[in-house]
Amino acid sequence: MALAKPYLDVPGTTIFDAEQSRKGYHLNQFCMSLMKAANRERFKADERAYLDEWAMTEEQKQGVLTRDLNRCIAAGGNIYFLAKIGATDGKSFQYMAASMTGMTQDEYAAMMLAGGRSVEGNRSRSEQAADQKVQGN
Repeated sequence: MALAKPYLDVPGTTIFDAEQSRKGYHLNQFCMSLMKAANRERFKADERAYLDEWAMTEEQKQGVLTRDLNRCIAAGGNIYFLAKIGATDGKSFQYMAASMTGMTQDEYAAMMLAGGRSVEGNRSRSEQAADQKVQGN
């Protein structure tokens, strides 16, 4: 019996729930391995070889290799675990968040300092449909 997931109604949002946790288990364990200096050195020396030691999907490995955090999240990655990749690369969390939005770090910082993203266009699909229905009457 599948659980109802009303949060799937929010466009552009991936919720790290039990299903995502199971899907990303090995990816997230790989990320946690980067907390040890010896593992970071092995990873930086030959990223593909180190990734191949983990029971990750090819999609997850490609997400890591290309540093496509949105791809990693879709493949079950948790941003707090994925932050270990950024730290290994010497990148800030702010840099990583900006890369996920298509903005530069400075653009992202300015947007956040100005109050973040507008709610317009970022509400749930059901709220958008209700608004359109009200406007049509």
